[in-house]
Amino acid sequence: MSTDELSLLSSASLPAQRAPASGVAPSSLADILERVLDKGIVIAGDIQINLLDIELLTIKLRLLIASVDRAREMGINWWENDASLSSGARALEEENRSLRERLERLEQAAGLPSPSESGKGRSQ
Repeated sequence: MSTDELSLLSSASLPAQRAPASGVAPSSLADILERVLDKGIVIAGDIQINLLDIELLTIKLRLLIASVDRAREMGINWWENDASLSSGARALEEENRSLRERLERLEQAAGLPSPSESGKGRSQ
């Protein structure tokens, strides 16, 4: 191959620099990110592993990218109740544990069987 042919091939593989369409300015990364977070974007996909037409594994991927405010508008707020992410949820978890202990003490004082004992009694 000649040098002229090589330079022609290398220049052909480079993307052409184009001027933006009239009246439309190119978007910056910040503009695109702002639009995505404002509107939200969903990416979904499935991965299947088959061997001789036998399905061995299926992984379903669902990804939602949105701002916190937009997610709340859509009814998604799992991070508010996740004990590993929220101090309020930790307090609720501690309150739940103490209430269960208190209930167990009250049941014992009243002579009531605990839920595990009453389940055993029914099965015999």
